[in-house]
Amino acid sequence: MSLTDLLSPSDIAAALRDCQAPDSFSPKKFFQISGMSKKSSSQLKEIFRILDNDQSGFIEEDELKYFLQRFECGARVLTASETKTFLAAADHDGDGKIGAEGINCFQYRMRH
Repeated sequence: MSLTDLLSPSDIAAALRDCQAPDSFSPKKFFQISGMSKKSSSQLKEIFRILDNDQSGFIEEDELKYFLQRFECGARVLTASETKTFLAAADHDGDGKIGAEGINCFQYRMRH
């Protein structure tokens, strides 16, 4: 399964266009534009599995900086500040990595 099986290619492209400039990435806005904010918990877990590059069950800071490139090969790398902000928003237990439940928690916070 690929991300385009779960998300519209045009929505992914729009989300990537929105954050082309360094330090313009907003996880909340990216989730909204890409359509991730409308996905169910099970769909988000599948997206998470695809984004978990080393299949460790977690997305660590080193993986997170390449987040946009998981959506499109030529996308930019997140800046250090963007990576830290994203990690802080989704790391619900403070262990320095994001589990699938962290993505769900982040999604919940975006909606409420």
